[in-house]
Amino acid sequence: MTTAAALTIRARRAAFNRAIAEADADAIGPLLARDCVMVTGTDSAVIAGRMAQVKVWRRDFAAADRLVYVRLPSEVIVSPIEPIAFERGDWHGSGAGGNVVASGLYTAKWREIGGQWAIEAELFVTLG
Repeated sequence: MTTAAALTIRARRAAFNRAIAEADADAIGPLLARDCVMVTGTDSAVIAGRMAQVKVWRRDFAAADRLVYVRLPSEVIVSPIEPIAFERGDWHGSGAGGNVVASGLYTAKWREIGGQWAIEAELFVTLG
């Protein structure tokens, strides 16, 4: 069964994907919790905090050879007892011309904060 919260989370993930495609770092900030954490896929770098992540995205967007990352959720599970949810799926990064350069799996933890769902943690694994 798909809940309204799961649909909202999927819509916010789609907004995150759009922000990456459009190189819009300002649109990414509101999708992240203040103290969010991301563990990157290849080198397991830990990027802690909303502002640190937005800074990394700005730098990434400025690179001439940047990749466009897409997260494709296969499942969103909303907790029936806490305002949290778990997302998992596939991700890929495409270079110029749309060729996939890297791909793998990811998980994300979402939390409803002030009536909005925000990413609290993400973990990526590079498999291809």
